[in-house]
Amino acid sequence: MGAGQLARMMGEASNDVGVEVTVLATSPEDSAVSTTSAFVVGAPNDLAALRSLAEKVDVITFDHELVDLDVLEELEGEGITFRPDSASLRFAVDKGFQRHAFRDANIPVPRFLVVNSSRDERLREFLDELGSLPVVKASRGGYDGRGVAFPSSPKETLSLIAKMSKNGDVVVEERLELRSEVAQLVARSVDGSLVLYPVVDTVQRNGMCVEVHFPSHLDDAMQESARELSNRVADLVKGVGIMAIEYFVTGRGLIVNEVALRPHNSGHWSIEGATTSQFAQHLRAVSAQSLGDVTPLTRHAVMVNVVGADEPGSLDAARDVEGTYVHDYGKSWRPGRKLGHVTVLADGDGDPHVRAWTSARAYGTATQEA
Repeated sequence: MGAGQLARMMGEASNDVGVEVTVLATSPEDSAVSTTSAFVVGAPNDLAALRSLAEKVDVITFDHELVDLDVLEELEGEGITFRPDSASLRFAVDKGFQRHAFRDANIPVPRFLVVNSSRDERLREFLDELGSLPVVKASRGGYDGRGVAFPSSPKETLSLIAKMSKNGDVVVEERLELRSEVAQLVARSVDGSLVLYPVVDTVQRNGMCVEVHFPSHLDDAMQESARELSNRVADLVKGVGIMAIEYFVTGRGLIVNEVALRPHNSGHWSIEGATTSQFAQHLRAVSAQSLGDVTPLTRHAVMVNVVGADEPGSLDAARDVEGTYVHDYGKSWRPGRKLGHVTVLADGDGDPHVRAWTSARAYGTATQEA
């Protein structure tokens, strides 16, 4: 379900793992159509389109969370197999559900309150307890910074809650003092076995990932804490395939920000930098194969996203930068649109960060170097 860049890169990995990929696309021009075996045109909440997709495949998986869980549950009742299934997907689709489930399991999350109105009688007390302005999130439908707001005043806080609550529940949570942000990928097989990729540092701008660094700057103790938490989250969610867990690094330790039950921006470096890429791993898991080795193939990796600037850049110029792996998503240029990414590996001399950004700037990225 979905034919964006994540499905495109799954298509590129499919031959290596003996899997044929068919995508549910919104248009024959979607990014993944050119790398996959076949496609069906339809919306992700269209029962007829999903049934048509199911007739062509053994298992349905996802490249986004913008799905209707009720529709998936109905199709599961008809015997259609989704990996991850609707119960696992709820953790990524519904932030309010996720926050409650993690808190109940003693998994650290920001202090939060889920409301469906700015007039909720619990709001005033909760906001007073925070003592500072919160973050306001739509419980469903947010992606790449959309559906997330940082109000600048108490009045704006209530206004945002009132606006967002017209479309469903709203998560109001504390705005943490961050030291940094990190992420970890977990692969889970059909039989429940787990493989953890290394922790990586992530850099965010305007709710979107700008760059990723391997290895993480976290010390050994903090990385062990991440692994322990990632195992606990994976055991609770029980998703099959790749799960990405984003963490805030704070004075209170690691706190879960978000989870995604699909390949993730923080794992793009693994295409060249790990024995089994996240895309091959996801396909192995959902097709009930054994999980692959995730040993890093490099000492350092930097991945930079390319997001369309005011004017298009040059893909050829980006590829001319020595030592870069340039991934083009096959999309038409548009300001603010994810167009591709650049990865640079390094085992010795030379700054992979500089080379990655030199290539990304030539490509025409709007994001600024960190």
